Amino acid sequence: MKATLLYSLKFLAIIILLNAISFGYYHRFDLTQDKRYSLTPITKNLINSLNKTLTITVYLKGDFPLEFKRLQTETQQLLQEFSSQNNKISFRFIDPLSNKSIGQDLIKKGLQPSKLTVQENGEISEKVIFPWAIISYNGKKEKVNLLSNTQSNSQAQQITEAISKLEYAFADAFSKVATSKKQSIAVLKGNGELQDIYLDSFLRSLVGRYNLAPFTLDSVAKNPQRTLEQLQKFDLAIIAKPTEEFTEAEKFVLDQYIMHQGKMLWLIDNVQADLDSLTKQQGEMLAYPRDLNLTDALFSYGVRLSYDLAEDLYSAKIRLASGIVGNKTQYQNFNWPYFPLITSKNKHLITNQIAPVQLKFSTAIDTLKNDISKTVLLQSSLLSKKTGTPRLINLDEINTVEEASYNKGSQILGVLLTGKFKSAYKGRIKPFEFSDVKEASLTNAMVIISDGDIAANQIYQNKPVDLNTNYLTGEHFGNKNFLRNTVDYLLNNKDLLSLRSKTLQLRFLDKNKVIKETLFWQLLNIVLPLIILIVFGFGFNFYRKLRYSKAINISKTRTKK
Repeated sequence: MKATLLYSLKFLAIIILLNAISFGYYHRFDLTQDKRYSLTPITKNLINSLNKTLTITVYLKGDFPLEFKRLQTETQQLLQEFSSQNNKISFRFIDPLSNKSIGQDLIKKGLQPSKLTVQENGEISEKVIFPWAIISYNGKKEKVNLLSNTQSNSQAQQITEAISKLEYAFADAFSKVATSKKQSIAVLKGNGELQDIYLDSFLRSLVGRYNLAPFTLDSVAKNPQRTLEQLQKFDLAIIAKPTEEFTEAEKFVLDQYIMHQGKMLWLIDNVQADLDSLTKQQGEMLAYPRDLNLTDALFSYGVRLSYDLAEDLYSAKIRLASGIVGNKTQYQNFNWPYFPLITSKNKHLITNQIAPVQLKFSTAIDTLKNDISKTVLLQSSLLSKKTGTPRLINLDEINTVEEASYNKGSQILGVLLTGKFKSAYKGRIKPFEFSDVKEASLTNAMVIISDGDIAANQIYQNKPVDLNTNYLTGEHFGNKNFLRNTVDYLLNNKDLLSLRSKTLQLRFLDKNKVIKETLFWQLLNIVLPLIILIVFGFGFNFYRKLRYSKAINISKTRTKK
């Protein structure tokens, strides 16, 4: 008896000790195969840097299909993990459809709802959800899109991609509201670049993480040295579709900016051609070379932009009038070889896990042999060809595509250059005197794309359309994601970039298979337990009878003795 009591006291003491330890130590074990609940170091660092209360309001709540229930569950579990890392993080889920004023207020804030097609019991219906969250921290607010646009054919796959990017979406928002010092980006003006309204979608995707400001090169003519000094205050310069020739002084400013470790994103149209001109000029236009006076500079950095248009059978569509029915004009979408649709052919951080990128009237890029490392980011498909300019382009070419001629292989349309760049003015007379002229840079990087329209969003009713969407054809692209990845990479924000490329493998049920096998599984789940119960009952009863009979026999034997 004493031994039993002593054993019980020891066991109780161990339990008390383990509970005491658990109060001071907390750990969650991630047993998922893809470690979906294991936060990356960059996310943990962001979370641990929060020294004030951060509130997350999630509007993903309500009556919606199973796939979106999964998104809700995954979001909740991820937020719980955030909260376990830092108790200053709190969150709540709100049903925006429970009150009309909530939904209307969200729409006013730019949080547009998504319409879902739901099929249940053979009936199709539509439901509305708000897949958004708002983060509040230190007087700042940031929107989080929980369901980014994708080209997925099914809602299940779309949800898979959304869940894969949940950690990045929140980490990116944490970074925006918690970071006080931001890198700066100059959007160059003065040489006929794209107007702000056409860059709206792209530049808005950078707001919050970076400081953006327009920078004109017009002042180079009066005070080139001061212009260069002002430009050097920016970490990155974007030049989007210039249409006017650069002077030698302007080119020298850009060259020295690069030599002094400035990053460059070149979006260059080397040929004058655009769809608006084609549709307004009776379906015909002249595509001709555009001289921007940049050839020698780009050549010294390691590339040459040709004047040959790249045509690709794998292309985006254009919307054209196809006839008149009654009094209404009928429209139809046609593949347009001059709009190559670029699918990533490598797993580089910039191009990994993004939708195809649409280019318009892009030209082939030739890479040169030098000490600069060159990584191809964008290239056409194997079913491509080059067309020299000047030449007439006619919409009738849609009906006369000779597929056999598209046999020239992939054409390079975008490239990342990394290394120690040599100045285009090394050993040459300088356009102006500069106190700190460098003839070579330290290790630096730039990206050159042979298409300025890669960053140009459409305009509908005098308002910019999302860069990833063609509102006429209904197609979705990865242009904005590609450009944002490019900027992040050039500015060395590679941790968040790798997080954006994170993928998860979620196993969804095959709905058609489930419907076909419903009866089988219902019977299995109902009948099988009953059979097991019956077998167990008979077995148990037989066992009892056997034991009882043995006990009686033993008792009889003892009585006889």
